[in-house]
Amino acid sequence: MRLLQILADSVVDGPGLRTVIFFAGCPHYCPGCHNPDSWASDGGEDYTVEQVMQQIEQIGSHRITISGGEPFFQPAALAELVAALAGYDIYLFTGYKVEHLVRDEQVRGVLARIDCLIDGRYVQALPDHSLLIRGSTNQRILKADALKTYLS
Repeated sequence: MRLLQILADSVVDGPGLRTVIFFAGCPHYCPGCHNPDSWASDGGEDYTVEQVMQQIEQIGSHRITISGGEPFFQPAALAELVAALAGYDIYLFTGYKVEHLVRDEQVRGVLARIDCLIDGRYVQALPDHSLLIRGSTNQRILKADALKTYLS
């Protein structure tokens, strides 16, 4: 998988201290994106799941946030990583809406294993700095119970 960074101890990417995994590559190109360096699919470095898990274990956090770029830009790698993270608290950011994501069986497997999905592109015309872990008002926070309704 191609990653930009594995960051320890983030306090802005979900509740508690979290380890954030930033995937490389994004097809959305949202104006005002806070991480436009993540758009290039050839950015960052190649990692195996084992290398990612070693870093996570060294950090010691069981709270993981997967962001990017767009994690679903690398769906097979994302599915493999999320499977390896069984037992971790996983938040995942995507520019796609869940209604689009559930059409793909591999992606459905990812959604079934995470604790929270933050969906929707960042919309520069809809900012709200009072929102928790989101940048614009169109983005939704969907906890596991809400995700189950989309998967049934």
